Amino acid sequence: MLQKTYKWVINLSTKPHAVWALAFIAFVESSIFPIPPDVILIPMVIAAPSRWFTLAAICTITSVFGGMAGYAIGYFAFDTLGRPLLELYSYGNKFTNFQNLYNEYGEWIVFIGGTTMIPYKLITIASGFTQLDMTTFALTSLLARGIRFFFIALILYWFGQKIQAFIEKRTTLVFSIFVILILGGFLAIKYII
Repeated sequence: MLQKTYKWVINLSTKPHAVWALAFIAFVESSIFPIPPDVILIPMVIAAPSRWFTLAAICTITSVFGGMAGYAIGYFAFDTLGRPLLELYSYGNKFTNFQNLYNEYGEWIVFIGGTTMIPYKLITIASGFTQLDMTTFALTSLLARGIRFFFIALILYWFGQKIQAFIEKRTTLVFSIFVILILGGFLAIKYII
């Protein structure tokens, strides 16, 4: 089943609307959606390695704009949207502890959250709520998300054939590692807060 899903995603990633899907997922993941854009970026770069730079740029830019939407949720609508989102991910009751940490190390938290599998939406909402300087937030987000998505795309560009063969041979293993990384990001935030 995973093999069929993988081939379906690879096939979809070659369609003209795939770029819009990548942009949309990168945007909403930064503010409300739990699945990272890597799920679409990786097969798109594997399917069209010569477009690695463009795809990484689209992913980065739309992710930063989505991060600004998350920032706006935290800043303007924390009680109506931000808190319910944090509670959806079971982080609502620990947010006060995180807020104190955030006031001291905000830009580093944005950078680490932007480059790792830590749920970025939590970082963006917290940035708005704690009123982290918007310029600092935007520039740190651009740097962090750029490092993450350009690194992934460049590695796939360089080693795409080998990585594609590895993924196709070991789809279950790759899927399991990806799920573990996503869950690990959520758990990391849970224990940091």
